[in-house]
Amino acid sequence: MSKHQWYKDLQRKIKHGVLRIDEPLCKYTMTKLGGSADILVIPTTIDETEATVRYAYEHDIPLLLLGNGSNMVVRDGGVRGIVLHLSKLNQIKIEGTSVHAEGGANIFDVSRLSGAKSLTGFEFACGIPGSVGGAMAMNAGAYGGEIKDIIVQVTVLTKEGKRIVLSKDELELGYRQSIITKKGYYVLSADFNLQIGSQEEINAKMADLTYQRESKQPLEFPSAGSVFKRPPGYYAGKLIQDSGLQGKGFGGAEVSVKHAGFIVNKNNATATDYIQTIEMVKSEVKKNFGVDLELEVKIVGEEKETND
Repeated sequence: MSKHQWYKDLQRKIKHGVLRIDEPLCKYTMTKLGGSADILVIPTTIDETEATVRYAYEHDIPLLLLGNGSNMVVRDGGVRGIVLHLSKLNQIKIEGTSVHAEGGANIFDVSRLSGAKSLTGFEFACGIPGSVGGAMAMNAGAYGGEIKDIIVQVTVLTKEGKRIVLSKDELELGYRQSIITKKGYYVLSADFNLQIGSQEEINAKMADLTYQRESKQPLEFPSAGSVFKRPPGYYAGKLIQDSGLQGKGFGGAEVSVKHAGFIVNKNNATATDYIQTIEMVKSEVKKNFGVDLELEVKIVGEEKETND
């Protein structure tokens, strides 16, 4: 079947959400990079999400979950198949010390709303620019806290479109990994358990973490966040800095002069510029220190076709 047929079929399933054909993904990624998706689906309900996942599975159509595009680089040739963007599944409910958040909610919104209710434990995420689903998949963490410290359970869809609930122990949470990424699950919602805290102390901690983030990270430019995982015994940013790579890159992409762990889209970069800069950093750090940097960001999609 062609993408035009997929589009027609999905029109019958997506009644309230957004459905687009040949949609540029640069509008949905934090790097502001990437080619077009054959089909983009932005569902507004769990039923629409399930219908999309089942349709892709039943017709053997590639399906990519974009999240909020904060930890992903989309190649210039775009993505074949269906891209699922859960930004409208963003409801957050707080009852007592329990927090329920849909997969498309911004993790920093969950952190800040929890803090406003005098709930402590989620302060570490007040500056993480990702969705709840992405944070769950990667066991996101910062400033000494991690998702695994507060998670109770997660509701996911399997690749076949079956809804299942996973307890904390079933999630296999490790450093920037989980069973969600291993199995290719799609996060519908997550339930967290926090503690009652001092509003004054929570506000002070979140203000301090926000200051640290804003003063140390290059938030003035589009980027995918921290590009590399922390190598055992090292810090990726320090290795990159000591390799003299800050300010260097390809095209409009460069290693941030503010934080060497970030690669920024400084001047209308292409995804190819960004990926070439990543490869340059990996090569130089390997040459200088013998350390193989592992990507924290995910690179997806196809190379842009040329007429050579």
